[in-house]
Amino acid sequence: MSDNLVIFTRFPVPGKTKTRLIPALGATAAAELQRRLTEHTLATVEPLGDDRNCAIEIRYAGATLPLMRTWLGDQHTFRSQCDGDLGARMGDAFIAAFEHEAERCVIIGIDCPTLGLNHVREAFNALRTSDLVLGPATDGGYYLVGLTADRATTAIPALFEGMQWGTDTVLERTRDRATQQKLSVALLEPLDDVDRPEDLAQLELTTLAARTKPDRPDADHA
Repeated sequence: MSDNLVIFTRFPVPGKTKTRLIPALGATAAAELQRRLTEHTLATVEPLGDDRNCAIEIRYAGATLPLMRTWLGDQHTFRSQCDGDLGARMGDAFIAAFEHEAERCVIIGIDCPTLGLNHVREAFNALRTSDLVLGPATDGGYYLVGLTADRATTAIPALFEGMQWGTDTVLERTRDRATQQKLSVALLEPLDDVDRPEDLAQLELTTLAARTKPDRPDADHA
């Protein structure tokens, strides 16, 4: 496959996922939101496997391979995330994709409910003329990152090592590092992530199948 789409997610165990949303939702509802966002994202991008030469891979944490296949189906390619920070895990995913002869690789998470199939298609198309593509998140990070194989050797360490992840300067610093490496950069439209309690209001504006209701006050302590 010349294109490889990688989806980062975590198995929805209460108390182990979407932890920044637990104060607003409770552990059970936060895990349920993780499940729904993952399924929503996968359903959104699945047509890529049919309408272009694109492999879809799910990089998971917090579960075994049998659990992931039971949850999301055995028709998908699954690989566990490596140890380390987000940069190490993304770098590992890019390297693996290019070792399997992908020409272009795009990584997304599951935190952006307004991410559409058109955004991912646009990202792959941008990589035909640019070295790096970024989908800016309105919190200062990014919801999508893509690279071409021919620039990966120098770009991966330069873009991902020593980054302060989770801050509002990630996108700006990534663009600065890309400039230093003389990487050509394409930008998609900015979108909102759902990471923090103040982000939950945007779920009312999306097509996410069902609303996530907060736990009862004593639900996590029953």
